[in-house]
Amino acid sequence: MWEGKREHPRLILHDFISPEECKELEFIHKSCSTVGYRPNVFSTTLSHLVATNSPHLLIPFVSLRERLKEKIEETFGCEFELFIEFTGLVRGASIGWHSDDNRQYLKQRDFSAVCYLNSYGKDFKGGLFRFQSGEPATISPSAGDVIMYTADDRNIHSVDEVTEGERLTLAMWFTRDSSHDEDSKLVSRLLSQCASHEFLPLPLPASANMYWFCPPHQHANGFDICVARLHLLGFDVHSFLQGDDRSLDDSDRLVGPIQIAKGGEFLTREFTNVLHALQVVQFYRWKASELKTSKVGYDGVEEVVEAMSQSQLETINAMNALFLKDKGLVTTTLGYLCSNGEEKDSLNLTGVSSAITSWEEYTCKLLRELLSSLPQWETYQTIHKVESG
Repeated sequence: MWEGKREHPRLILHDFISPEECKELEFIHKSCSTVGYRPNVFSTTLSHLVATNSPHLLIPFVSLRERLKEKIEETFGCEFELFIEFTGLVRGASIGWHSDDNRQYLKQRDFSAVCYLNSYGKDFKGGLFRFQSGEPATISPSAGDVIMYTADDRNIHSVDEVTEGERLTLAMWFTRDSSHDEDSKLVSRLLSQCASHEFLPLPLPASANMYWFCPPHQHANGFDICVARLHLLGFDVHSFLQGDDRSLDDSDRLVGPIQIAKGGEFLTREFTNVLHALQVVQFYRWKASELKTSKVGYDGVEEVVEAMSQSQLETINAMNALFLKDKGLVTTTLGYLCSNGEEKDSLNLTGVSSAITSWEEYTCKLLRELLSSLPQWETYQTIHKVESG
C-alpha cells in the first residue's frame, strides 16, 4: 500500500518480482559482480555487463525495468516522461541517514526503487531498511518485495549493518532529466559491441583491482571475489599459467585458461578465464534441480572428471595462497550457503560438466533476443521489450 501520501510519498509492494526473476538476477550478480563504490558493497551495473562481454545478460532486466517505471509513474502521478537514471544489482552494506539526492551530482534523481532478491532472516541477518520519518518505519523484506519512494529529503533513510549472509537488491533511480538517461548511453555501447558478435560471447574480466576485496588498509590480506565465490561452493581453481613465469602478474593467472577441481578430482574441460568458469558454476547452482531431473548432458561426462595429480594439487594450493589470502574473511564477507553445508556438498564436477551445454543454450537464447531488439532500441534510444514478429 501507499503510505504517507503527502508527507512521505512511498509505496511498499510485496511479491512484485517473481521467485524465478529473483533467482536469475541473483545468478547474474553472483557471477558478474565487482567490488563496489563503498566498503563491503559489491555491484553489477548494466554498463559493466556490456564492458565485460556479457551484454546478453541485460535481457533479464528489460521487462522488470519497464514494470517498475510504469509503477513509479502510476503511483506518483507523473505528468511528465520519466527516464531511468541507473540500474544496478547491489550486495548491500550499512549506510547512515541520507536522501538519494543528497549530493550535487545526484540532484537529477527524482524517484527510487529498491527491489529485494532475497529474504531477511532466511538469507541474511541485519541490513534492515529504515525510514527516519513516517510509516512504515522499518522494512523487513522478503524476496520479491519492492520499496518505491521520492529521492528527496521527504524520505531520508538508512540501512543497518548486515551481520550474516548477503543482502541482494536491484536498485534503480528515475529522473525527469533526459540528459541523465541511462538507456541512450547503453544503446550506443551495445551497438558498437554487438556488431562483432557472431558466436557465443564469452565473458572477459575487468581489471584485477575490481575483483579484489580487502579490509581497509589491508590490501595484502584480502581475496579475489571470483575465486572466493567458487571456493564457497566447494571448487578450487587451477591455472595453466605457472608461477615460475616472472613476466606474469598474479592476476594474469585468472584471465587465461583455467580448470576447476573439487574433492581430489579434476574437470578436464578448460574455461576461457575465471569469469567463464564462475558463470557456468553459478548457472549450475541456479538450475541444479532442473538439470538433475532432465539429465541433459549427463551421458559420458564422468570420463572428463579425473583424479588430481600432485602437480595439479600444488598449483591449486599456490592459487589459493595468491587469491584466498584470508578464507575466514571470505566466509564472513560473502556469507553462509546453508548452515549444514548441504548446497555446497550437492554440487559436483560432473554436474558442472553437464551444465555447460545448458549454459551455452541460455546464453545464445539471450543473445538472439538482444540482437533482434537492437534495431528498435537504436530507433527509440530506449531498452524495452520488443515483441518477436
